[in-house]
Amino acid sequence: MAKLTALLICLLPLLAWAQNDITWYDYYTAGGRTSGLVAASKDGFLLNNKPFHIISGAVHYFRIHPTQWRDRLKKLRATGANTVETYMPWNLHEPRRGEYDFSEGQNDMSYFLNVTAFVEMAQEEDLFVILRPGPFICSEWDFGGLPSWLLRDPEMKVRSSYPGFLEVADAYLTEVFRRVVDLQFQRGDGPIIAIQVENEYGAFGVGDEPRDTQYLIHLRDKMIELGAREMFFTSDTPTKNADLGAVPGELQTANFQKDPDPEFDALDLLQPDKPYMVAEFWSGWFDHWGKGYHGGSSVEEFSYTLEQIFTRNSSVNFYMFIGGTSFGFMNGANTLPVFPFYAPDVSSYDYDAPLSEAGDYTDKYYAAKDLIARFNRIPNIYMPAMPAESVKTVYPAIQATEHLTLDDLLLQLPSNLVIQSDNLLAMEDLPINNGNGQSYGYILYRNTASLTGGAHTIQTVGHVRDLAVFLLDQQRLTPDWKNDLQLNDFGFWALENRTFDFNADKGDTNYVVDLLVENMARNNFGPPSYFAQKRGLPEGPVLLDDEEVVGWTIFPLEFTSAWVRGLTNWNAAPAPPTTVICPTLTKSTLTIADDPTDTYITTTGWGDGNRGVVFVNGFNVGRYSGIGPTKTLYIPAPLLSRGDNTILVWSLFDPVTTIAFTDQPDLGPSTQP
Repeated sequence: MAKLTALLICLLPLLAWAQNDITWYDYYTAGGRTSGLVAASKDGFLLNNKPFHIISGAVHYFRIHPTQWRDRLKKLRATGANTVETYMPWNLHEPRRGEYDFSEGQNDMSYFLNVTAFVEMAQEEDLFVILRPGPFICSEWDFGGLPSWLLRDPEMKVRSSYPGFLEVADAYLTEVFRRVVDLQFQRGDGPIIAIQVENEYGAFGVGDEPRDTQYLIHLRDKMIELGAREMFFTSDTPTKNADLGAVPGELQTANFQKDPDPEFDALDLLQPDKPYMVAEFWSGWFDHWGKGYHGGSSVEEFSYTLEQIFTRNSSVNFYMFIGGTSFGFMNGANTLPVFPFYAPDVSSYDYDAPLSEAGDYTDKYYAAKDLIARFNRIPNIYMPAMPAESVKTVYPAIQATEHLTLDDLLLQLPSNLVIQSDNLLAMEDLPINNGNGQSYGYILYRNTASLTGGAHTIQTVGHVRDLAVFLLDQQRLTPDWKNDLQLNDFGFWALENRTFDFNADKGDTNYVVDLLVENMARNNFGPPSYFAQKRGLPEGPVLLDDEEVVGWTIFPLEFTSAWVRGLTNWNAAPAPPTTVICPTLTKSTLTIADDPTDTYITTTGWGDGNRGVVFVNGFNVGRYSGIGPTKTLYIPAPLLSRGDNTILVWSLFDPVTTIAFTDQPDLGPSTQP
């Protein structure tokens, strides 16, 4: 009887194969689960002892409204894919040290953070899961997903064996695995089949200098201690970083956009008996403010490279399958070795991916679907229908009815957030948020100076991080940002020790001197020297007529959703009088009679040099800037409701009094001018 039972178990996969339209889970779990994903040989992977070719797409749960997760997963599955990959952002899951948020918190993004529900939903949609928990993720995300409170430790060495970093990284991973450990393929019958160790660690260094491999080994061993049972892997670009970011004994994978053969050849030398895996096949690219065009790749280049990948018998993960949106202040930035030395990302993470930011099908989607079908190794797998695209509505334009000036906003800050300090403090060093400092938004440094009438000079010593507006008696004196030539001037990040000349027109008296600084994003990639990330005015004092200014009142403007929703005492006019020139928050109301749909706010017409943030019903949907390339902000339908919807626009330069909507994104020209 035992022999007959064993024979039936062995035959179950063949019986399943003979059926029409079986699911991936039917096929790979028939007969029970006895083994996970194994990098078996150059011939490929095995999953549960059956040949497995990973066809995966990156879908970040934290960049997509949770009510839209299932739609995006269904669209991934409809290509013929069998796996979804996601990062996990530590800075959202632990916004303050020791305070974890996996959707149970009261933070702006809490609703987006139920990673357990996302992984379970992926399984419901017949997708396995590749998990990339960090602690560093890059992802064009602020600080690469690292929480800013790390920077309060003056000795901190992120992404290293520094004890202060390992302590908090271990604590974070402990909380992660509390929520996902039983969602592994071999433990709890879940969908997680692979786990990445750190991220692109080979790039965290200069040249061929040794990396901190013991740090990577520590992370791998810690995850095993916490219950990890699935295959570990690392990802880098092999031709650039070889095995500098590898963990001994674990699979190395490749990241690239084109020219796959040199990367595969490099992997052959590094691990001749392991299968190929492209952990990041860059399906497009991301955009920086001022770039002038929307990055990406042509469908022809995309298709040609994907065919080469499949021809080499490689598994693949589309990075991105859908980019989504870096809502709020969560966009990342790149530090550069040449002028302008820093490049912050736009809020749209469309990425020129197979699915657009709003989940619409692109030519790359159809190309991927066709090639996946052509190279499919297992017949009779169920192919679901492609879900319909969402409806987009061009709502009628609306006009602002009320406003708050910068000083109106400062008056509504809680007194415990108003800091008195002899010296300037960086955002991260402010004694607020239970000792965690300020993570995001703007910071205003105020001093009262006794000036004589006539000409004066103000100087910021060191660099501004990242964009400063100078005001005298609440009147903005520095110009708006319209072109790259201005980056050499006062108020911008590029050069140190910039000066600005101004006149004190009231004669000999006291003046209020303000510097309002925007944190445009922390760097998310590169060597350790690129991770000195404090924002505001962290490098030196401010000089007024060559004398150091002391005695500051510091106002952190975090623009949290709770604070924004609670603002009162609105001025009953669309904007301040034209004689008042200052940063302004304007308020408009969009009334929707029926069920709301997706839409876009167009920022065209808001001023070529204007810059700020838009809030929809208190939720920060992202930044805008007249310098482009992006000229729209995606508004998912779930952020809207029937009836009245409040739209607030924060402007550093010129008040925005008209809001228009469109049903098409404007991400900028598709090619470099």
